[in-house]
Amino acid sequence: MGQPVASRGRTATPTLGKAMLNKYARAFFTRVLTPFAAFLIRRGVSPDTVTLIGTAGVVAGALVFYPRGEFFWGTVVITLFVFSDLVDGNMARQLGRSSRWGAFLDSTLDRVADGAIFGGFALWYAGSGDDNALCAVSIFCLASGQVVSYTKARGESIGLPVAVNGLVERAERLVISLVAAGFAGLHKFGVPGIQYLLPVALWIVAVGSLVTLIQRVVTVRRESAEAEAAAAREEDSHGRETAK
Repeated sequence: MGQPVASRGRTATPTLGKAMLNKYARAFFTRVLTPFAAFLIRRGVSPDTVTLIGTAGVVAGALVFYPRGEFFWGTVVITLFVFSDLVDGNMARQLGRSSRWGAFLDSTLDRVADGAIFGGFALWYAGSGDDNALCAVSIFCLASGQVVSYTKARGESIGLPVAVNGLVERAERLVISLVAAGFAGLHKFGVPGIQYLLPVALWIVAVGSLVTLIQRVVTVRRESAEAEAAAAREEDSHGRETAK
């Protein structure tokens, strides 16, 4: 689902793979996957291709399994493709590549993967899950996640730092949702009551995303006001210097 920050030039949102694997696990899997990454390079496979395949796997896991209520197996498939996050980054480092295109592709496909995951939940609750409220919550999680990401990207595009760590950002949204979905899927294996983890997680993500969105909007408003005030002071100072 995209290259790690150091290898593809992105410096903002953590990828799903980075969220689900702590730094010690990442170091271990980096060593394990380096020969595989080198093999792919020798075969002429590009990091972008691995990014695309990883995203396709996540989308398939979410939209094939989740709408049928197969949360355990859907999460297993998604988790397997999370490793593409490490493989493509490893390949990019070995090739010495760091590009704006890689960062753009990474960020764009992250949004696709997010949409598929929460869309899969929404399809389940709109169908066999038969819960309109949770369907609406899933759609809100999908939409708010996209808007949260947009606010930071848009703020940075107009020259603001958007210096805020939101309550529930992309990494937290996905880890909370996927872990809950995986455990909820154990209900089909006879574990009682565990299916309620997913609805609870979706509500947590929805509320947390709303809080995060408010945090970012407030931050952008403050930083914008500060930037405009600084520009006004500079213009006033320049005017006084010219008058002299």
